[in-house]
Amino acid sequence: MITPGTDLARTLEALFAERRRTLLSGRRDWTPGFDPRTAAIRQGDWQVAPPPAELRARQVEQLVEPSDAAAIESALAAGPDALIFDFDDTFSPTPQNVRAGHANLRSLPRTGGPLPMTRPRPLYMEDAEGGSASIRDLAAFVEAFAGRETLYVYLPKLEFPAEAEFWQDLLAETERLTGREPNSLRVCIQIETLPGAFYADELLYALRGRAFGLNAGRWDYVFSAVKWLGENHRFCLPERGELNMGQPSMQAYEQNLARVCARRGAQAIGGTAALAPDPADPEPALAVVRADKEREASQGFVAAWAGLPDLIPTVRAVFQSAPPASPPAPKPEEEVAAELLAFPRAAEVPLSAVREAIGVTTDYFRAWLAGQGVIVRKNRVEDTATAELARAQLWQWVHHRIPLEGGEALTPEYFEALLADSTDPREPAARLLRALVLSGTCPPFFPAAARTLDEVSPA
Repeated sequence: MITPGTDLARTLEALFAERRRTLLSGRRDWTPGFDPRTAAIRQGDWQVAPPPAELRARQVEQLVEPSDAAAIESALAAGPDALIFDFDDTFSPTPQNVRAGHANLRSLPRTGGPLPMTRPRPLYMEDAEGGSASIRDLAAFVEAFAGRETLYVYLPKLEFPAEAEFWQDLLAETERLTGREPNSLRVCIQIETLPGAFYADELLYALRGRAFGLNAGRWDYVFSAVKWLGENHRFCLPERGELNMGQPSMQAYEQNLARVCARRGAQAIGGTAALAPDPADPEPALAVVRADKEREASQGFVAAWAGLPDLIPTVRAVFQSAPPASPPAPKPEEEVAAELLAFPRAAEVPLSAVREAIGVTTDYFRAWLAGQGVIVRKNRVEDTATAELARAQLWQWVHHRIPLEGGEALTPEYFEALLADSTDPREPAARLLRALVLSGTCPPFFPAAARTLDEVSPA
């Protein structure tokens, strides 16, 4: 057990730094599909530990940018069932924001109020000193809520079972060092990568003593698909507006998550309701959110995230009134794999879609580099996930020189001209986007690139 005054993050870093580096530096050769080497896990008859009673009672969780004290106050006033301190997709990890975010963890009421949860930064991210950002965020959360018997952590960006095994050992050691009961740190695994969808059973199995569910992260999932499949000229996604849950591949993604959860006794947690209602006429946006959550509830999802406090009543109402749902019927793995990989293909894209993707990314990068992790743009909540998808699609369209609607190809030169037409190409946001789009391969994550690319610095 750790002694008073000892830095928990520093102790965990010393124990896990080498293993994390080895994990991240390993080769990532993967053929999309279910892994025959782990078939015994998928075919086995096992379940995760039952979710605590306090989790079974909640229906809506509110994401909040942890460095924004006003946003935390607004979220608390809206009364979500759980409050997620999000150090990932809605967070810009400047040193000032990290300090403020960790300090603000203590702002939640010690008793009563929403369940405290956190989403730490992913394993690939490092702090200013080169240590694990995941460990720093986890340690700050555990220390802030040391008095709570059970704490809840969302695990982002997992792809392969080895990462889940790393988290299992890290969480177990955190419990040991802090004198917590084993498996009192409960986790929900985010299925927001293409490999993660195929390894959902294996990820749950590695964390089965503490896992309570799987969460759908659709935009990160599609972004991951571009990274894994985007070199193939036969895989070229259409604009984001066409990548809705009506697409068969996206339905297969959601149904597979629900199917795994039902079999393993885990909770299926829906994606983020991320529309920003017009105060003068909120019903159109609320109707879209309502339909989205009704579809999730009909498949057995038990709760979902709200991207804004104004959406909490709508999300809660859906899950409160939803009748008992039957999970999707079992299917052969070959059929599931084919459905998951049946992404729509674009033979051409509108010039307006290219301009919109440039606008989304430069607007978000500009805010992110200035320390703001989430923005509302054109009545949509934009965060790291949506910016990652937009810049990856630009990379793919340019990489394959996709025809525009008029027949002209989207060459690197044409992209640069469009970028210059929409913003000052010398500003850091534009320089970052240019570096990401014109890279020979699709860079894995833009926050990592932003730390190292000279292009981010002003000219």
